[in-house]
Amino acid sequence: MTGEYWNHNTHYHDVVLRNVPRGCGEALDVGCGDGLLVRRLAPRAARVTGLDPSAEMIAKARRLSAGIGNVGFAEAGLPEHDLPERHYDFVCSVATIHHMDFTAGLTAMRDAVRPGGRLVVISLAADRGLRDRLVSAAAVPAHHAHRWRNRRAAARPGPGAPVADPEMSWDDVRAEASRVLPGVVFRRHLLWRYSLVWGRPR
Repeated sequence: MTGEYWNHNTHYHDVVLRNVPRGCGEALDVGCGDGLLVRRLAPRAARVTGLDPSAEMIAKARRLSAGIGNVGFAEAGLPEHDLPERHYDFVCSVATIHHMDFTAGLTAMRDAVRPGGRLVVISLAADRGLRDRLVSAAAVPAHHAHRWRNRRAAARPGPGAPVADPEMSWDDVRAEASRVLPGVVFRRHLLWRYSLVWGRPR
C-alpha cells in the first residue's frame, strides 16, 4: 500500500496476518488506530471491523480506508464495549492491551472468538531483573538493522496514537495469558514485543 509506515508494531503485523484462518468471515482489530492493519486484513476476510476509543483515530481510519468495501470502524474501547460473544472468526490487537486492564481486555477478546476461530495479541511488557534487561539490550542492533532496511517506511510518520508504558512484566503477561487462555502460545520477540496466539476449539 502506498504510504505505509514502519515501526516496532507494524513489524509484527506479519505474525497477525499469517494466523488468519482460511475462509475467515468476520475479523476484528481491537485498538485499530488509523486502520493500517484493518486494511491489511481486508483481502483475507469477508468483513473486518476496527475498534478504537479515539474519535480522531477512527476519523483518520475511515478517511484512509475509503473505497474498501469490506471494512468498517467503531469508536469504542475495551472492556467497556460489549462485543458479541463467539461471533468473530479472528480477533487481533496490536500494542493496545497494555492501555487497558489486561485480564478484562483479554477475556473480552477471548469471549468474542467463535469455535474454530483464533485470537492474536501483540504488545509490550516491562523489564524486571537482569535477564529482561539483557534481552532488551540485545535488540538494539536488530532495531537499527531493521530500521535501515525499512528506512523509507520508517521515515514516514505513524498514526500519532496515544502511547503508554507497560506495567506488567514479561513473566506476568505469560502467566496471566496462560490462565485466561489455556493452551495459548506465548512468544517474546526481539523488537520489544510479545505475541499471544490462541485458538478456540471447535
